[in-house]
Amino acid sequence: MRVIVIGAGEVGSSIAASLSESHEVVVIDTDEERVESLTYDLDVLAIEGDGTSLDTLTEARASDADMVIASTDNDETNIVACSTTETISDAFTIARVKKTSLLRTWENSPGAFGVDFMVSVDLLTAETIVRIAGLPGAQDVDTFSNGSVQMAEFEVADDSPIANQSVQEADRFESLTFAAILRNGEVTIPRGDTVIGSGDQVVVIGSPGSVRKFAATLTPEPALEEANEIVVVGGGEIGFQTARLFEQRGIKPRLIERDPERAREIAEALPGTVVLESDATDIDFLGREHVDEADIVVAALDNDEKNLLASLLAKRLGAGRTIAVVEAGNYVDVFEAVGVDVAVNPREVTAEEITRFTREEHTENVALIEADRAEVLEVEIDEESVLVGKPISEATAEFPSGVVVGAITRDDEFITPRGDTVVERGDHVVVFVDATVLDEVSPLL
Repeated sequence: MRVIVIGAGEVGSSIAASLSESHEVVVIDTDEERVESLTYDLDVLAIEGDGTSLDTLTEARASDADMVIASTDNDETNIVACSTTETISDAFTIARVKKTSLLRTWENSPGAFGVDFMVSVDLLTAETIVRIAGLPGAQDVDTFSNGSVQMAEFEVADDSPIANQSVQEADRFESLTFAAILRNGEVTIPRGDTVIGSGDQVVVIGSPGSVRKFAATLTPEPALEEANEIVVVGGGEIGFQTARLFEQRGIKPRLIERDPERAREIAEALPGTVVLESDATDIDFLGREHVDEADIVVAALDNDEKNLLASLLAKRLGAGRTIAVVEAGNYVDVFEAVGVDVAVNPREVTAEEITRFTREEHTENVALIEADRAEVLEVEIDEESVLVGKPISEATAEFPSGVVVGAITRDDEFITPRGDTVVERGDHVVVFVDATVLDEVSPLL
């Protein structure tokens, strides 16, 4: 495909990098230094200019594009860029927005603003937070096949019951597959005799029930439904949407918001949420409100430093699990290294959602592992797939190393893949793929 990416920030650069090896990519940005950096770092055509300008889009040959992705940090700029593109091109347009209100307007009239698909950063981030909160101990969670399959990533602690066990010893669940082990930045496809070490990141794919049971063996943390107390810190759009999604799951969170007017708005909009008007970085207030008894604390304030402080204060008081929003992608590892249990980067979440639209037509869903080390793909099998009509052991012999078939669903029924399992046309197969072989594997699926 010919893809034009407007905006070379974290999201745009990430998307451009993931596409550059297999597609013709053009990146537009107003920042001269970003444009120059991309020119040297990636195999893309980088143009300095305004993505809302007809002249710039013409220079980028938007009329020949298959897809235009508007991913600047400004909602209005992204919408105008898509609208302008529509006047000269039939390209599929994607707009990244923060305001959930714009998404609601677009959903009421798909195609409005000249946008074919709209991605709401704040809502996606809130959904990611609630998914992670819903699985004790998980660092990352994603669902496939309409919720029939779940992928989860866990860090193996020193005292974990599976530390120093072989995969064969740890794999005690019927519908669970150990897809990968991430160790020192390297992706390992485990065999039965592979030993799981402390500090490893383990990626599993299976039925939600089996993944949940596996999680329960790793941590004493309560399941979301059993949590006595959940605290959301910050009443911005991410905090508001997170609390709203918790309410939808039958949970009554507490939300801390400093601004009196905003606190009142949230209290009126979310009757199932207890809204506390205060500064969430005030340790005396946190103590008085018994935040130490919280099973989960979500830090969703308006900057990274405040989220780090709020999370560490909650941890110091004795709160169970902390999940913090981190806008700067290069801070994610730092947050988790100093004591935050899970750091969620909105830009990474958004890049993952947009990337889904750039994969093969039969790819239904995509999850990125550790930003870009690997991907988990959901693929609907057609007659051209090397998997169709063959036992998995035979079909996967055509793949390079770095590929694991994690799950299969057929007519919404979960099937645990085994060597003699025969994949049929129309099946949905969830596959783990090392990023180094992704371009080679995708066409075969």
